[in-house]
Amino acid sequence: MTDTDHSPASLVPQLRVIPRDVHGVSRKQMSPNALRVLYRLREGGFGAYLVGGAVRDLLIGGQPKDFDVATDATPEQVKALFRNCRLIGRRFRLAHVVYGREIIEVATFRANGGDDDGDRQTDDGGRLLRDNIYGSIEDDAVRRDFTANALYYAIEDFSVRDYVGGYADVQARLLRLIGEPEARYREDPVRMLRAARLAAKLGFAIEAGTAEPIARLAPLLADAAPARLFEETLKLFLSGHAVASFEHLEAHGLLPALLPETAKALASNSSGALRRMLVQGLRNTDARVANDEPVSPAFLYAVLLWPAYCRALAQLQAQGVHAAEAQRRAADRVTMHQVARTALPRRFSLPMQEIWLLQPRFSLRQRKRVFRLLAHPRFRAAVDFLELRLAASDSHAEDVAFWREAQLEPSAVLAANEAREAESPDAEEGDDAAAPRKRRRRRRAKPGAAP
Repeated sequence: MTDTDHSPASLVPQLRVIPRDVHGVSRKQMSPNALRVLYRLREGGFGAYLVGGAVRDLLIGGQPKDFDVATDATPEQVKALFRNCRLIGRRFRLAHVVYGREIIEVATFRANGGDDDGDRQTDDGGRLLRDNIYGSIEDDAVRRDFTANALYYAIEDFSVRDYVGGYADVQARLLRLIGEPEARYREDPVRMLRAARLAAKLGFAIEAGTAEPIARLAPLLADAAPARLFEETLKLFLSGHAVASFEHLEAHGLLPALLPETAKALASNSSGALRRMLVQGLRNTDARVANDEPVSPAFLYAVLLWPAYCRALAQLQAQGVHAAEAQRRAADRVTMHQVARTALPRRFSLPMQEIWLLQPRFSLRQRKRVFRLLAHPRFRAAVDFLELRLAASDSHAEDVAFWREAQLEPSAVLAANEAREAESPDAEEGDDAAAPRKRRRRRRAKPGAAP
């Protein structure tokens, strides 16, 4: 296909068959369960292909996590072939063939309907609501999002089938939308985030025509379902490419649409300290993912929204709000604003706030407070966050050193600390844990009462 065939205008499917000896993809690289599904569908008289991200990743030498299948069998026909199959979805009717913990997703070829008849429905803005119009493999290829995701591995001859120039784009490491970009983004605004995520994951460049409308159309994400944006945020930042994803969000004007308060805070932070800390937090997240270590969404959001929290806290304190009250109100305000954009569940937002609100307590080293903080269920995450703050300012270095040692030998560290200081340092203003405890008044014993 020529370069004009790759233009953002609507593409006419044109088949190119890449044989096994050219593309180099082997069945040994594929899930045995995906191969079982492909062969069973073929034996049942249906066309069946490995499709999408799995083919793309295999072509660039990656190892796919998921293997999806496309077929001309309807979901009901797929279910009739597999006892271990369940049908899901309303917007997109799909078949899931379950093998223990692995799920092979099987989708029927879909077509782009010319109107809202049948089982396809869009809203007034062109956003796709339902799409269950079945079609041919050519129809299915054209309606996919990016050319790199519209490649089909055929089990009968081990070739790769390309209808929209995706093979050439994969070889060129280029991410290109199929069809007219603005129309495709209006149809589903989350595709803009998906473009940023895939470019970060694959190390692909976003083709110029595909990239151009993103900043202009980014406000459309405000109309996307908050729950869907939350899931997309986790995919962006918990897949091992968080730093690259963040940089793509910034470069394409998507950050204000996804994290509006953070974007404002970063723009007003002339020193760049808040951005340095955020990027370091994402870099640490990528390292944990690479080492197969767990990453909590609560900690992730504590990092992503910390600039917004700092900005809200400074504004409240400038208004004369007492520090402790300002901390609580700032945490609530930032959480409320973000939940309106991405549906951050309370099981993550509450630990996130605890991580923030524990930060002032690290400068208080009286014996009781030290042991109380060490026993706090959120201590480990909060002290990790304190260490992360060194990326923004070295003013926390002394606290970090103290708490590193305190976790190992709390009594010895406290003894050394008390020997250095004749009296406990003044409590940081605004820390409610540092407020003096009122002495309880003892009642005068009544005559004849026991002592």
